[in-house]
Amino acid sequence: MRKISSLPSPVAACCAALRRAGFSAYPVGGGVRDLLLGRTPEDWDVATSASPRQVMALFPHAVPTGLPHGTVTLPTDSGPIEVTTFRREGGYSDGRHPDQVSFGVGLEEDLARRDFTINAMALSPDGAVIDPWGGLKDLEAGVLRCVGDPVKRFSEDRLRLFRVLRFAAQLGFALDASVTDALAHASSSAPLAAERVGSEVEKTLLSPRPAWVGEMLRYGLLSPWLGAARADTAPLASLHARPLPRWAGLAALLDDRALPETLRRPQAVARPVAAGLELLHNGLPEDARQWRHALATYGLDCCRAAAYMAMAMGDMEPERRLVSTLAARPCLTVKQLALSGGELAALGLSGPAIGATQTRLLTHVLDRPEDNRRETLLELLGR
Repeated sequence: MRKISSLPSPVAACCAALRRAGFSAYPVGGGVRDLLLGRTPEDWDVATSASPRQVMALFPHAVPTGLPHGTVTLPTDSGPIEVTTFRREGGYSDGRHPDQVSFGVGLEEDLARRDFTINAMALSPDGAVIDPWGGLKDLEAGVLRCVGDPVKRFSEDRLRLFRVLRFAAQLGFALDASVTDALAHASSSAPLAAERVGSEVEKTLLSPRPAWVGEMLRYGLLSPWLGAARADTAPLASLHARPLPRWAGLAALLDDRALPETLRRPQAVARPVAAGLELLHNGLPEDARQWRHALATYGLDCCRAAAYMAMAMGDMEPERRLVSTLAARPCLTVKQLALSGGELAALGLSGPAIGATQTRLLTHVLDRPEDNRRETLLELLGR
């Protein structure tokens, strides 16, 4: 029998406090899975026989993050712990949330409502793995399999269609044949919120195997937002595992400038990707002078996005030239000119004339960066 000898102290303390109060308490889900895989868990879930109000009474600092579903969250120095009462779920008319939740069940029934076998394990007080659905065997085999009927699991919560592909990308696991069959016959994901779908896509993009996003496209999971878009997503692995490079690469492969906006990604990603694809279509700079002008016109993030797009399409040269251009620390804005607006005012210029003069000087310096010296700029003004 597999055992886990130690838990993070906040998780152990949480379980100990619940047990001292007469309730059962078990670490469950992804935290258990990650410990068994030798990974550091990103978050922790504890299942308990205590009701939400009993948990709140026991931990006064707890936050009621989902009382109708039995969940409260304990903030700790090591991150939040979600404590959820054992529950049974019934009816999923919106394809995302249970219509009914009832408490008063045991651990095994609580585990039976979960999505995948590797997420349906718990730890007993002595650290033994409680595994009624064969999660350990699937962990060892590197297989993703649903708890029970995959068609039923996916119809209950259609976000699981994305989650199973995301787990495959993050863990390097294969899909059980029953899962691939259910994916092939999955119904439309239209009722899902674009933000939640975008989050799953991003987690997949940032994984060691971002090409799994292509499976989301192939199975039609993204068709409510992207139509029939398809692409060979293998090149995404060559890009830095950060949001801007990976989203930029995917947008280029799909030729979709609105992709991050459609899936409700932050504007810090959406804007550069949209502008970067415009720059890509207009023709990328071919030398340092052209890159300086592009940087001044579009901004740094946009230019980086355009270079990442070229990389995704097999051209590494634009990114190399951009990095070389930036290494020279060029003047790209009027604020970086060696002659300030105040100095221009002292020379007798005012209002719009100052801005127009700064624009002309910047245009000159973008062509000849070595001229960004006060004496040279004054000489240019004298002409």
